[in-house]
This record gives sequence, C-alpha cells and structure tokens, in this order.
Amino acid sequence: MHPQRFIFIEGFNQDYTRILIKRMVDILLSSVMLLLSLPLYPVLVVLIKKESGLNAPAFYLQKRVGQDEKVFVIYKFRSMIENAEKLGAQWAAKDDNRVTRIGRIMRKTRVDELPQLLNVLKGDMSFVGPRPERPEFVEKLAENIPYYRMRYRVKPGITGWAQVSYPYGDDIKDAKEKLQFDLYYIKNYSVFLDLAILAQTAQVIIWQKGAR
Repeated sequence: MHPQRFIFIEGFNQDYTRILIKRMVDILLSSVMLLLSLPLYPVLVVLIKKESGLNAPAFYLQKRVGQDEKVFVIYKFRSMIENAEKLGAQWAAKDDNRVTRIGRIMRKTRVDELPQLLNVLKGDMSFVGPRPERPEFVEKLAENIPYYRMRYRVKPGITGWAQVSYPYGDDIKDAKEKLQFDLYYIKNYSVFLDLAILAQTAQVIIWQKGAR
C-alpha cells in the first residue's frame, strides 16, 4: 500500500462533527468519573506514601506523544519505585520488580490511571483512543513500522481498541500488531464503538487482565 492511498480511504479524514461529538462525550464522562473517583485520591496517596515514605511522590508525571505528535505531560499515580528508570526508558516487563506492592494492585485495577481524567478534561487525551506512547519509543517505532505515525491523527486515549483487543506489548513486534487495531479504530470510529470499548475495558478491569 502506498501512503497516498490513505488520502482516499474513507474514515482517515477527520470529520468536524464527530470530533465535536467525541469531545463532548469526553468532557461529560471524564467529569462524572473524576467526581466519583475523588474520594479514592487521599486513600491512594496515603497508601503510596506508607509504602515508599512520607517524602516520596504519590503522583508520576511523564512526557507522552499526543495528537499531531505534540508532546504533553501525562498524570498517573506512582506505581513503581522512585528512580525506576535511572538506566533509561524501558517498557514494563512481566512481574517487573520495579513495581511496588500497592502499585501492583493499582495496575491490576487500573486506578493508577485515574489522574489521566485531568488530561482528558484539558484536551491532551480522549477517553478512548490509541495508547499514548513515550517520545523515546516513538522515533524507534516509526523507523521500524510502516504507517506508525498515522496513529497520531487522533488524540490518545485512557483506553482503546488495541488495549482491550491485544495483550500488553513490550517490543516492536507487539507494537506492529497493536497498530492494526489503532488504524481500524481511527477509520471506523463511532460513539457505538467507543461504548463497546468502554464495556470491554470494564470487563478487563473486573477480570484483571493484561496489566503489568
């Protein structure tokens, strides 16, 4: 397939109506979920500090690549030890020994990602979309995977079609497989598809599948 063909494939040209509808849904859902989840914040902060120390940060800020490859700062509850990447950026591994005890529970239940609701309200992210990747990995992935940059035509999401359809990836081969799901989502986006992904996300959280 030649890159020029994407211009003529229906779905990859963003429609302003669906962009507006998606943004309205994002604001509504993230606002409601933020209000419902706020009581958990002080509890999680206390648990994180109890394990790691009073002076340890409870939140983790990290640069990610968003729509049109603009870099933004993502918010998360800290689930790893401090200075977990002193040797450089790396994907989380299975049974990663950098993950704290409370962090392992948060990752299984996905509550470590609750602060990302603020990213959605700010407009950095959408509720549903491709996983936001780190700048350190994007260049390498784009060099090795054809059409990888196509995923940045839309905002990244807290959850997405690739996240619920494919296991956690930690190498280029996995990233290539997940890209197929991302491109399918971008091309076939609808409110119904978003709702279906949210329903599957709830199932993933309940059965605690795929976290690392």
